Amino acid sequence: MENLSSEKGEMIEQPLLLDDSEIQKGGFRTLPFILGNAALTNAATSALTPNMILYLMNEYHMDMTTGSNTIYIWSAVTNIAPVVGAFMADSFVGRFQMIGLGSVVTLVGMFLFWLTSVIPQARPAPCVDSNSICRSAEMFQLFFLCFSLGIVAIGAGAIRSSSLAFGSDQLKREVYQENARLIERYFSWYYASYASSILVALTCLVYIQVNMGWALGFGAPVLLMLFSTLLIYLGTPFYVKLKPKSSLIIGFFQVIVASYRNRCLRLSSQSAGVLYHQKKGSTIVLPSEKLRFLNKACIVQDPQLDLSPDGEATDPWRLCTVDQVEELKALLKVVPIWFTGVVLSINISQNTFPVLQANTMDRHIGSSFEIPAASFGIFAVISAVLWIVLYDCLILPIASKLTGKPAHFSTKERMGFGLILSFLSVLVVAVMEGVRRSIAIKEGYSDDPEGVIPMSAMWLLPQNSLTGFAGALHAIGQNEFYISEFPRSMSSVAASLLGVGMGVGSLLASFIMSTIDNLTKRGGEESWISSNINKGHYDYYYLVLAGFSLVNILCYIVCSKAYGPCKGEEEEVMEEEKP
Repeated sequence: MENLSSEKGEMIEQPLLLDDSEIQKGGFRTLPFILGNAALTNAATSALTPNMILYLMNEYHMDMTTGSNTIYIWSAVTNIAPVVGAFMADSFVGRFQMIGLGSVVTLVGMFLFWLTSVIPQARPAPCVDSNSICRSAEMFQLFFLCFSLGIVAIGAGAIRSSSLAFGSDQLKREVYQENARLIERYFSWYYASYASSILVALTCLVYIQVNMGWALGFGAPVLLMLFSTLLIYLGTPFYVKLKPKSSLIIGFFQVIVASYRNRCLRLSSQSAGVLYHQKKGSTIVLPSEKLRFLNKACIVQDPQLDLSPDGEATDPWRLCTVDQVEELKALLKVVPIWFTGVVLSINISQNTFPVLQANTMDRHIGSSFEIPAASFGIFAVISAVLWIVLYDCLILPIASKLTGKPAHFSTKERMGFGLILSFLSVLVVAVMEGVRRSIAIKEGYSDDPEGVIPMSAMWLLPQNSLTGFAGALHAIGQNEFYISEFPRSMSSVAASLLGVGMGVGSLLASFIMSTIDNLTKRGGEESWISSNINKGHYDYYYLVLAGFSLVNILCYIVCSKAYGPCKGEEEEVMEEEKP
């Protein structure tokens, strides 16, 4: 979804090449189809995640580590797939075709996954309760499971890569450009529908899974995905469909290849006498002095051989423009700060143990209603939305009153505060788990990981709230940081970095969990990541994550200072220093 969310700036500058048959297409009438497809897809796919660890452990007899790693890898593919989808849509396929194909692929994947819940042969035989004998899943059963989840991840990634930008394409006709507020309203509707779909998934669909069984619980998302696929194709006669264009990602590789092929060229600090290849209409004349080895990619050695009569490079893999070089430098410059966000993604991706933890606690509200364990993630979503509202309507006005001038927290300050809240969230999880485990052992549930202890699950609200606050604060600050620091031509790349970071964070989370599991179960000891959470030590595990988070905060401070002031901050500092 995020991959092309900021592409509007780049596309408004370029004229839309429409066929005569498409002159009357586009506009608001297309938005119900696009928004409906995105919302239904997100609700359907989001409904699979919350209870997935329970499904894998109970039906496929996986241990905690194996089940969590399966979910981590699935999450990584889900977050990285939109980047590949955006590249394919931009360069070859087109946005509508990518959304349509992704909808069909997602529907097929969800149908295959639903079959694992209705065909007994698709999963291992039930355990024999008398002697607790559980057969492991066979190779074909595991392959079928992973294949179906992989298809869902790829298809959903294809939809997310193009959905937001495809909707904005419909409003960029000349008649609509007179009111820029329309695009902003569309973005608000899009994210509102996205948040609403998550709430539906974490409440209604999770409730069906818990109270009506896996077959109905996973069948309902299949129906939602069917409606989503039909909806996007029903609007086909009304869409504006832009033709694919070259992707910025290819330009990055061209700079790397060209700088390597021109590695024998000598660079001088004096730019006199050196001819650099410029993009038509660009205001950037000379490359910067940072990462100077990349400047070799834009040096014109022989104008007659290197340039065509129209001024374009005859071989773009040997000669690039100054703009291309500076775009790659801008990306490389933010990598250290980006990686600190990856560590935060490790904490946010810990969504398997909290379900098992809540499953052992009293989740009743009143005497009859019981909150499903997997639905507690909704409090993180609510906290994220609450933070956005409080920040604009309460925190900034109060800060402005106290300082006597309009208050504004920079993107780097907000990212740093998000890292601190993330550190506090895993620290609170460790403390609460230590308390919960002590009560479970005291009540005699050491050998019963599903026994419900006399402790309210409402004690889990602080950790969920801190996770929601941290995620919203850091994600919004991170997106604004990339978009403000990158050239406008890199807006789509800026919007995709957050998703890539979440994908890499999921892979690192899998690696950390597997490593801790292997180290702590040596010598026949009980693993910290035991499937029996009353015998394991998840409090110690979260303390390790808290240690990583603390080190990450220190690294962020160093990287932030090394990065220097952001765009616009230098002028503010100079104005403040004026007498």
